[in-house]
Amino acid sequence: MSSNTVGSRDRLRVTGTEYEIYRLDRLDGTDRFPYSLKVLLENLLRNEDGRLVTAEQIAALASWRPDAVPDADVAFTPARVLMQDFTGVPCVVDLVAMRDAITALGGDPARINPLIPTELVIDHSVIADVFGRPNAFRVNAELEFERNAERYQLLRWAQRAFDDFSVVPPDTGICHQVNLEYLSRVVFTRERPDGGRLAYPDTLVGTDSHTPMVNGLGVLGWGVGGIEAEAAMLGQPMSMLIPQVLGLKLTGELPEGTTATDLVLTVAELLRRTGVVGKFVEFYGPGVTNVPLANRATIGNMSPEYGATCAIFPIDDVTLSYLRLTGRPDEQIALVEAYAKEQGLWHEPDHEPGYSQTLELDLAGVEPSIAGPKRPHDRIPLRIAPHAVSAMLAGQSHAEAVRSGLDEASGESFPASDPIAVDHDSPGDRPQAPCGCGSHHDWPHQRVPVTFDGGDSSELDNGHVVIAAITSCTNTSNPSVMIGAALLAKKAVERGLTSKPWVKTSLAPGSRVVTSYYERAGLTPYLDKLGFNLVGYGCTTCIGNSGPLIEQVSAAVNENDLTVCSVLSGNRNFEGRIHPECRMNFLTSPPLVVAYALAGTMHVNLLSDPLGTGSDGKPVYLRDIWPSTAEVTEVVDSCLRADMFASDYADVFTGDERWRGLDVPDGERFDWQPDSTYVRQPPYFEGMEREPEPVADISGARVLAKLGDSVTTDHISPAGAIKADSPAGAYLTGHGIERKDFNSYGSRRGNHEVMIRGTFANIRLRNQLAPDTEGGWTRDFTRPDAPVATIYDASVNYAEAGIPLVILAGKEYGSGSSRDWAAKGTTLLGVRAVIAESYERIHRSNLIGMGVLPLQFLDGQSADSLGLSGEERFTITGIAALNTGGVPDTVQVQADGTQFDAAVRIDTAGEADYYRHGGIMQYVLRQLLG
Repeated sequence: MSSNTVGSRDRLRVTGTEYEIYRLDRLDGTDRFPYSLKVLLENLLRNEDGRLVTAEQIAALASWRPDAVPDADVAFTPARVLMQDFTGVPCVVDLVAMRDAITALGGDPARINPLIPTELVIDHSVIADVFGRPNAFRVNAELEFERNAERYQLLRWAQRAFDDFSVVPPDTGICHQVNLEYLSRVVFTRERPDGGRLAYPDTLVGTDSHTPMVNGLGVLGWGVGGIEAEAAMLGQPMSMLIPQVLGLKLTGELPEGTTATDLVLTVAELLRRTGVVGKFVEFYGPGVTNVPLANRATIGNMSPEYGATCAIFPIDDVTLSYLRLTGRPDEQIALVEAYAKEQGLWHEPDHEPGYSQTLELDLAGVEPSIAGPKRPHDRIPLRIAPHAVSAMLAGQSHAEAVRSGLDEASGESFPASDPIAVDHDSPGDRPQAPCGCGSHHDWPHQRVPVTFDGGDSSELDNGHVVIAAITSCTNTSNPSVMIGAALLAKKAVERGLTSKPWVKTSLAPGSRVVTSYYERAGLTPYLDKLGFNLVGYGCTTCIGNSGPLIEQVSAAVNENDLTVCSVLSGNRNFEGRIHPECRMNFLTSPPLVVAYALAGTMHVNLLSDPLGTGSDGKPVYLRDIWPSTAEVTEVVDSCLRADMFASDYADVFTGDERWRGLDVPDGERFDWQPDSTYVRQPPYFEGMEREPEPVADISGARVLAKLGDSVTTDHISPAGAIKADSPAGAYLTGHGIERKDFNSYGSRRGNHEVMIRGTFANIRLRNQLAPDTEGGWTRDFTRPDAPVATIYDASVNYAEAGIPLVILAGKEYGSGSSRDWAAKGTTLLGVRAVIAESYERIHRSNLIGMGVLPLQFLDGQSADSLGLSGEERFTITGIAALNTGGVPDTVQVQADGTQFDAAVRIDTAGEADYYRHGGIMQYVLRQLLG
């Protein structure tokens, strides 16, 4: 133990209890440290063991310079792990398989057990099958249990078999909201072996990329792949480079008529443009005080959408007020305040830490916005939304459409005082397209007649909204926007407006508290009247669990190849994610979700066009029914109480009768069922020895897929519906599963046979090796003339021929969800290396964790610039240098006649160890055996 660690130990007495702490001010220069690095430094001081966390790491972090290029790695030990069921089930499957493997190698299966608190929230499995009726929640919950009984039995078994492993049952809430409202401690405590109590910052990693939502509470946490989380659970510190930290200075206040969603879409656009992949982002300055805790959480939640590892707000009075509101004990709140002030973790508006880079954002300049149609950071000002959507339907890119819209609107005044109430132009003054629809661009009309149950007829057209969903962790944790949506619904109903008949409407809050304050405020009937009945407490539409469209709408879309839209209050809108029949998907605030349900189309300018005709025969505009900040605040203040949180979380780990009644086996090893199509023993440890084989160069590899920019983990491993004619669908059919019981890829993640077949199977994936196709197609070079085949079938043939595989990709490869199956599926298909122009952080780590080598084209190079078609044979040399203990900067790639160097993206010594062992699970297992 270093002198720094010993010298930093001290005592802190709070409300009569004495705690041991590791003081940060005993190290010179830390007063100017960013908040997040102070938390990281305390973590190193407290966990120094001379082996995994060393004095050299502490010295490297203590001497951090804002202008330093990340080159020193440290070992971070989170206080706890957070999971959700889509990622948690495969984690549990892996741990069970590790128990089997350690037993086979002569070890003790009890060694495979979480050593830090691990909390799993079941929130990804409920599907919005039934909507718009009073019993929607009950019916959807029943269907959820019918479909997922095998998965839930596994999780119930794990809750019994593993120590310090807690499960929040279905129909309770979304993991990030439960984490924010209940699980987070902000300052953690634990008993020392000598009987004393230790106090330290609450930190975590989560198997969902939106884990940074808790950053809004001052808790340092970020998303990781499931395999990294498993290692953390088993006591392995996480190897990471000391990051650069960007400071975003906030000034001013949000103008009337704007919401937290508008703010976060603005931040996402700004930071994605700036470039913050792999960086920490911190908010500071006088404007921080004006950002409510729920808004802070919204901003933290969308960290992965702009590429940051985390986006954190420091602790202040706003934090303490939220802890009181959510029913945290007075003793805990007092500890948070005392610890934060003692450790220099308390926010002072005038304090300017040293940052690697700084930006400034005036909150007064934020305006109402949406984002889409396929990337969260593609913001569109609401005032030009109909123009932009029409232009994109006519073939323009997002950037072109927004640019042309802003150019046309440049002569308009746009006062920031009340953006919603401003009538920017009247419909009669707007330039008319040749079709006369009022849009600024000539987009292709189709106007398909649709007759609904009851005989009512309408026309469905390109650009119409067919899904309007108030859902996801991002916004449903925020009382201001949720109350705003309900008040807007109330005013709309009172004016005689209804949702359009072709729109599937749904409400899926992140916790039961939302419906509690809706009930107390008397607002539920108005939401129900517009079809926004409760469908479940879970991610639903945001994760792709949208359920079917209205039957007649689905038929019209498919028969006429219509381009229809979804509008949701979520954080993700990647291609093929929300619904396979929705090609354009837009993110926006809950109030605007309601507004678009009333309008039924993206071609209406919500700031100037009527939403419909009221019961008095007069047009009703958004400005007529938009609730003011004062109205929202009055309802929030009068109806949101701490006792709601205490009541709704009183039985958070207990569940209902269905959960408690599950038949759960006993024993420390799980009893695999050979006929299960949900949970199967994975093949990761087959043939594993106590010592790893040396890593080897790659020879004679073929390209499985040549991909472009912004390929997301949803493209690589979709979470949504399984098509009947896909390899995964054929597998399930062959095992006697009817189409209605396919469920989703996300729910089948405990079965590697389904997931291998689903890898690169997104219906919107475009593999340049198989032009003019969309979906999981490639060319099979083991066959004469290299015919087009499914990626799975081709991989089977390559495996039989002993041919290794590589992936070629562009920029931002693997953005999006922290989906470990995007890496697991890649390795199980036989891929040995990926060569991309750049990577998103989590997926690069996941590839290494599964034994796949991430390589990067050198600056200025790409597959296209090097003339690579993907038809070449690839040989990669220099990999074997890893066997000597170091990591080469580059390896040499030969693709037939083309030769080039590629950078090795193994960034830390810990990652190198994982790769040498064939993956992180194998490394941890061998460490436990040792």
